[in-house]
Amino acid sequence: MKNDKYVVLYVDDDQDILDSARLVLESNGFIMIEASTGEEGVKKYKECSPDFIFVDLMMEEVDSGINCVKEMKLLGNKAPVIMLSSVGDSLNSMADTSELGLSGVLQKPLDPEKLLAAIEARI
Repeated sequence: MKNDKYVVLYVDDDQDILDSARLVLESNGFIMIEASTGEEGVKKYKECSPDFIFVDLMMEEVDSGINCVKEMKLLGNKAPVIMLSSVGDSLNSMADTSELGLSGVLQKPLDPEKLLAAIEARI
């Protein structure tokens, strides 16, 4: 928390998605920190100690999202992590999400109500 607000790290290579998420999160009292690559996501994670993390599975670099999540887990991450994917819930059957340290998987494009509900259910 920072200034009595939860900090959300959002990692996605689509600036339109980041801008939309910022609008929803900040208008609902959260602080959003954004990163446009997995590598930048890990750097921002170290800097801001977020309370909640969203990571896009499919970014420009192959396996960038999964590698970002794995790196955060190795750094001792305890914040809930939601993987965002256009393959959505089918990712649950393709990979062991708990082994990756994920709290869940949500389908993109993400509905603002689902975004907020995912945070509220886990914080």
